[in-house]
Amino acid sequence: MYLSFFGLNEKPFSITPDPRYLFLSERHAEAMAHLLYGIKEAGGFIQLTGEVGTGKTTIVRSLLAQAPENTEIALILNPRMTAPEFLLTLCEELGIGVPDAAAGSLKDLVDILNDYLLHAHAAGKRVVLVVDEAQNLAPEVLEQVRLLTNLETNTQKLLQIILIGQPELRELLDRSELRQLAQRITGRYHLDPLSAPETAAYVRHRLRVAGATSEIFSRRALQKIFRLSGGVPRVINILCDRALLGGYSLDRHHVTTALVRQAGSEVFGRQAGRGWIAWSGAAAALLLAAAGLALWRFGPALRVPAHPKAHADPRPLAHAAHAAHAAHAAPAHTAPPAGTAAAAPVPLADLLERYAGQTTAGAAYAKLFTLWGLAAPQSTADPCRRAARHGLYCLQNEGSLGELRLYNRPAILLLTDAAGHTYHVVLRHLGHAHAALDLGPAPCRVTLAALSRDWLGQYVLLWHPVDGRLRTLSAGMSGATVRWLRTSLQRLEGVDSSSPAGNVYDASLVRLVRRFQRTHGLAVDGIAGVETQVAVSGALAEPRTPLLDAQPDGH
Repeated sequence: MYLSFFGLNEKPFSITPDPRYLFLSERHAEAMAHLLYGIKEAGGFIQLTGEVGTGKTTIVRSLLAQAPENTEIALILNPRMTAPEFLLTLCEELGIGVPDAAAGSLKDLVDILNDYLLHAHAAGKRVVLVVDEAQNLAPEVLEQVRLLTNLETNTQKLLQIILIGQPELRELLDRSELRQLAQRITGRYHLDPLSAPETAAYVRHRLRVAGATSEIFSRRALQKIFRLSGGVPRVINILCDRALLGGYSLDRHHVTTALVRQAGSEVFGRQAGRGWIAWSGAAAALLLAAAGLALWRFGPALRVPAHPKAHADPRPLAHAAHAAHAAHAAPAHTAPPAGTAAAAPVPLADLLERYAGQTTAGAAYAKLFTLWGLAAPQSTADPCRRAARHGLYCLQNEGSLGELRLYNRPAILLLTDAAGHTYHVVLRHLGHAHAALDLGPAPCRVTLAALSRDWLGQYVLLWHPVDGRLRTLSAGMSGATVRWLRTSLQRLEGVDSSSPAGNVYDASLVRLVRRFQRTHGLAVDGIAGVETQVAVSGALAEPRTPLLDAQPDGH
C-alpha cells in the first residue's frame, strides 16, 4: 500500500525468502561458502545452524540458484516423518519411481536409491540432500540418514548431505547415541545476528533491490532498528515494514526514530521508549520464541517456501490505510444477507473478543475442514495428518495477502493484538479493500488495513495435489501430474489443448512454467514447486475446491 508513495517497485521487507534480497554479511558469505564447498566436494555432512529469523532459509534458496550444472539437489523441508517416509520422500525429490511394494521397505528403498546414485555418479553428476529444519529429525531417522553416507564407490561418497536447522540441532547431534553421525560432520557453521553497521547496510540493500533511489530511513532510525531487533533479519523486516506503513499513513517520506519506535510498540505490544532500549535484545528473542510457539500451535504442518512478489494491489488500500491510522483496529462489520443494509461498523478488536470462543486453533481447523467437506478433527494434536489421509496437505507459511490471493484458497490466519493475545481465524473471502473472516453466524467483513495491523503473515491452507503426492516437478520427470501441469498452463494461456498433452517435463513445459511464474510474481526457475502448483490450481479455480473468491467491497 505504500509502494508508490516511497517510489518502490515491490515490498522490500517481506518475511518470505527471496534469493534476490540475500544480503551477504561476512557471516552469511562464509555460510554460503561452506554450503557451496559441501556441494562441490565429496565428504560426510555439512551442518549449518542459526537462530530463528537469521536467514538460513534464504541462504538455502540462494544455494539452489547457484548450484553447479552437474549437481542434483533433493530438498526436504518437512523432516518430521518416519525413516521409510523420509527415504520415500528423498526418492520422490530425485524423481525416482518407487514400486508400491517397496514403499514401506527400508532395504528396498535403500537399494533403489543406491542404484540411482551409482548411475548418477557414472554420468558425472553430484547428488546432494539438503534437509531444512533438521532439528525436527527423529533420532531413528538421523541414524538412517547416517547410513546413507555408506553409499559409496571405492573413491567417493555417492551422496552429500547438508543439515540446516536451529541451535537445537547441535544439541541433538551431541547425544551419545548419535556420536557416529557427529563424527562424520566435516563442516559446521553457525549464523549469528547482524551487527549494527550490517543492519544498516541490510536495510539499504533491500530498499535498493525494491527500487528505492534515495535514503528513506535516517541514520538514527537505522540505529533504533538495530537496538529493537537485535540484528535478527526477520525482526528487522517486520519493524521496517511497519515503519514504512506508519510513514505512509502520516504522509512522511522520511522514516525517523519516532516512526521506528512506534513500529516497535505495535510489533512488541508495549511502549518502545528510551528506557526500553536495554530490554530490546531480549524482547526480540521473546518475539521469535512467541512466533515459534504460535506456529507450533498450527500443528505439524508442511512448511513451504513462498515468494514475496505476489502482493495485493496497493492502490485500493491507500485510502483505507489513511482512514484507519488513527485507530489501532480499523472498522469491521458482519456481512449482511443479500439485499439488506450493511450492519453498523464494529472495531476488529471487539469482533475478536465477541467471538473469542471461535478463534482457537481447534475451532479454526474445524471450520477449514468443513469447507473441504471433511468432518472436524477430533483433536488439534495433528489435524494435518488427518487431512493427509484424505489426500489433502497443510501448507504452512509466512507471506502476504497477495500471496493468498494468488493461491485462491481459504486459509487459517494467526492474528496477534497489541496485548499479545493470539487468534486463529479462517479467511473466507478476499476483496480489493475488504476481507471476510469466518466468525459468528455469518462471515464478518473487515478492512484489509485492519487485518494487516494484527496479521504478521502466518497462515495455513489446505491443498489437494493432483495425484495425491506432494512433490516438486522439474525437467525430465513424467507422469499424470506433469500432464496436468501442461494442460493447465495451456488453458490459462488460451491455447487449444484438445490434442493429447505430453506427460514429459520437457523444454517446452519449462518455458510455460517460466512464463506463468514471471506473470504471477513467483521465482522464475522453470521448476514447478509446490507454490507454483498451488498457484496454477488457484488460477484455474478448479471445481469441488473451496476458493478464496473476491467478494464485492461495496455492500
